[in-house]
Amino acid sequence: MNGLLYVALGGALGASGRHLLGGATLRMFGPGYPYGTLVANVLGGLLMGLLVGWLALKGSSLASGASNLRLFLAVGVLGGFTTFSAFSLDAMRMIETKAYGAAFGYISASVILSILALFIGLVIARKVFAL
Repeated sequence: MNGLLYVALGGALGASGRHLLGGATLRMFGPGYPYGTLVANVLGGLLMGLLVGWLALKGSSLASGASNLRLFLAVGVLGGFTTFSAFSLDAMRMIETKAYGAAFGYISASVILSILALFIGLVIARKVFAL
């Protein structure tokens, strides 16, 4: 249960940061392009890389606190900020282990199936809620 609290608190902070970023990019660039989502995804990927790299180097010196820190920052904060950072990390792990086919399949399936699922959800919602 302790881990869940770290994730929940981090998720609240990450989602709040994402909301603030979306508002800031909307004010700066206007509504013509999803700059907030783009910036959140790219920044989240960068931060996930920095965090994972740092934890790999310093994690053992942090002892048991590294697990809680990972839950709070990676799963919670960055997960609440953008799930794209977790997707990017999974894809990078496949690429680093030279599982190129699996990485290509995962990347392609994630993007295509997510958009397809959203489309199907919209169609269903429009039919069901239009009654």
